[in-house]
Amino acid sequence: MPTKAPEDQYDAAPFVPERGGLPALRKAAAGCRGCPLHRDATQTVFGAGDAHARVMLVGEQPGDQEDRQGKPFVGPAGKLLDRALAEAGIDPAEAYVTNAVKHFKFTQAEPRKRRIHKAPNLKEMTACGPWLAAELAVVEPELIVVLGATAGKALLGSSFRVTEVRGTVLEREIHGRGERLVPTVHPSSVLRADDRESAYQGLVSDLKTAARVLS
Repeated sequence: MPTKAPEDQYDAAPFVPERGGLPALRKAAAGCRGCPLHRDATQTVFGAGDAHARVMLVGEQPGDQEDRQGKPFVGPAGKLLDRALAEAGIDPAEAYVTNAVKHFKFTQAEPRKRRIHKAPNLKEMTACGPWLAAELAVVEPELIVVLGATAGKALLGSSFRVTEVRGTVLEREIHGRGERLVPTVHPSSVLRADDRESAYQGLVSDLKTAARVLS
């Protein structure tokens, strides 16, 4: 019988090094084949920021700009997030930002056409979970800000609904660690909102709750 390709196992755990901190994790993640998403993406987009950050922000997955540049939250949503964080009293430079899924998932009508973001499924999020667990173990943040429904499902399970718990402080066990979390919307949803200003103020309000936890 032919052996299964690593990506068919849907598990990143075999690729995660046991020691070496964030540099070792980032280097190893570049070669991750824990799910099929690596085939079409340009590169792995690992987390970035302060290795001793008090707050970790977890989004869904890299977007088009992130996939091209290899860094999380460098596109329009990332710029909006930085502005909202600063307005809420959290220095973006002192945060650690990452995504539940480390490869860009997209659909493309034909080559050279725009790549359209496609939400990762539960199997892909679960496969990528060991990377997020490793980041949490190294950074040991005091607080996790959950950005949007996909990140919420990855961290808190498939029953998570961002509208029900946004702006509240949750205490849960995540990957074997007791964590405090503040869920909010993903900044990209603010960019898509009909009333962008109102959506933006809602995001800032939720982030102010996070700032109070850290104060």
